[in-house]
Amino acid sequence: MLHKTEEDTSFYCIGLNYKKADVETRSNFSLSAENQEKLLQKAKDKNKDGVLILSTCNRVEIIGFAKHPFQLISLLCEFSHGTVDEFAKVSYVYKNSDAVAHFIKIATGLDSQILGDYEIVGQVKDAFQQAKNAGTINAYMERLYNVALQASKEVKNTTSLSSGTTSVSYAAIQYIKDSVKDLENKNILVYGLGSIGESTVKSAIEYLKTNQVSVVNRTNEKAVKLEKEIAVKAVLHDNLQTDLDYSDVIIVATDAGKSILNAKHFTTDKKQIIIDLSIPANVDTNINDLNNKKVINVDVISAKTKETFENRKEQIPVVEQIIEKYKNEFYEWLIFRKSTPAINALKKSLETLQKDTIKIHSKKHQNSNVEYVEEATSFLVNKIVAKFAQHLREDEVQANKSIQVMKRVFKATIIE
Repeated sequence: MLHKTEEDTSFYCIGLNYKKADVETRSNFSLSAENQEKLLQKAKDKNKDGVLILSTCNRVEIIGFAKHPFQLISLLCEFSHGTVDEFAKVSYVYKNSDAVAHFIKIATGLDSQILGDYEIVGQVKDAFQQAKNAGTINAYMERLYNVALQASKEVKNTTSLSSGTTSVSYAAIQYIKDSVKDLENKNILVYGLGSIGESTVKSAIEYLKTNQVSVVNRTNEKAVKLEKEIAVKAVLHDNLQTDLDYSDVIIVATDAGKSILNAKHFTTDKKQIIIDLSIPANVDTNINDLNNKKVINVDVISAKTKETFENRKEQIPVVEQIIEKYKNEFYEWLIFRKSTPAINALKKSLETLQKDTIKIHSKKHQNSNVEYVEEATSFLVNKIVAKFAQHLREDEVQANKSIQVMKRVFKATIIE
């Protein structure tokens, strides 16, 4: 049964991503974990039981129900540093079936900055769980989430869109391989051990074939734990300055929400590359003013590896067919869900007419075969109901109008 939220409003996806918004703009609209919780709570207070936030280094989106997309845009601007005017210049708004297709597209990796980036699946799962914990997931969105994961799984298993390692962390390692000579003698420091940071460390060990990787985290326990698991050296956060001076390549994957490294932190004249994988940027670009220092951000990293994904582009038409299949599957479920109460009301109404007619018929024709009449009319009732059900399944465009007519004529109630 439909909830009032779904009846009275439309399903939207509002947001911005790497296609039109640069790192600085995306940083303005990024939502801290704390502000994401506050946003979801406010949405819940406003009786919006269908809202989800997807905030990554490449995109910020709010997905859910609203009477007008501006309601969701206002929430985003309220809890970030972005403005409505700035949002209008770089944003997109998808509605209903387009929003559904867009969400499935994200989950498959087709909309990722690095084509086929499978890390997005984990981010979608985290976003869904966060919203569910906050009480802002309804049946519509739960079904869509499950359909999107099914589509993602099929893309992963039946296409080469995500073949190999196609993540931001791998892109950083690829950049290092292409840009740094004599790697076996270079010292690499990874600062920040969230999902991207830890993935980067593991990619460095696997693809750079080096054992000169150090890790540091604001919570020392994470670094110590990782040191026990793989061949890295844990650095205490209090000793960060020493390792900054010692390292040739520094990868920053923290989520501080502001610059935590600047020119003052670099005291040597040695040649160093600082790769910032954080959104918002956690490395101040004033470091570029120093001798032998170069800051690289997420956009540069992603652009560096574009040529390696040409073969994956050939898979796009296949993936688009998969997305369309799962979008249609979702709408078949939705139409069935919306139409079932109306179909039941139709059947109940027809059965009432059937009983009344047989009653009148039996009074007028005492000698008639009532059992035969009941059997024949029951057959007709079922045929009529089946025809209506088939119409609602096959004609998505007219289904909603037909359901509304059936509601009025047969008094179907489809609100909980």
